[in-house]
Amino acid sequence: MSTVIAYDQLAEVLARIGYAEAAAEFHGSLCGALCLQPPENIDLLRLLEPGDAPPPADGETRAALETLRSEAVGALQDSEMVFSPLLPDDEVALVPRVRALVSWCEGFLYGLASQQALAYDKLSEEAREILRDFTEFTQAAVGDEDPDIEESAYAELVEYVRVGAQLVYMELHPRPTLDPAESRHLH
Repeated sequence: MSTVIAYDQLAEVLARIGYAEAAAEFHGSLCGALCLQPPENIDLLRLLEPGDAPPPADGETRAALETLRSEAVGALQDSEMVFSPLLPDDEVALVPRVRALVSWCEGFLYGLASQQALAYDKLSEEAREILRDFTEFTQAAVGDEDPDIEESAYAELVEYVRVGAQLVYMELHPRPTLDPAESRHLH
C-alpha cells in the first residue's frame, strides 16, 4: 500500500497547527488510539494534547489528517500486513531516524494509554511482550558500532515495530470467524 502522506508532508501539516517535529509521535499516537477507538471518535487536532483546546486548522490541514487516519486504519486492518510506522526516509541520517522511531513508540504507547482503559491483563502474552518491547525501544539510541551494524539494527527494530503494532491492533480488533455451517455455503 503506498502512502498518500509522506513523513515530511505530515511534519509540514503538523507544523501549521503548532506541533513542531512531531510527525512520528503523532502517527504513533494515532495508531495506538486506533487500537482502542473507532476512527471517527479520535479528535485528530487534540491527539497529542487532549486537555488543551484544539489548535485552529484550515480545511486542507483537516483533510490531510483525515487522509492519514484513513491510511492508518486501512493499513492496520490489511491482512497482507502492509502497515508501516510513518518515519523519515532512509536517505535521512540514522540519528534522526532513530529519534523518530523512539517518538513513534512513545506516541503509540501514549495513544493506547490516553484513549480509554486498556485491559492490559486481558491481552495475550505476545501482545504484552510487544508493548514491553516498545517501552524499551523508547530508550533506543545510536551507539558507536559499525554504521552497517547500526543500520541493520535500526531496520530490525522498524520491522519489529511494524509487525508488532499491527499484531496488537489485530488482537484488539479480532476478525469474526466463520461458523462451520456458514462456510459450507461459500463453496
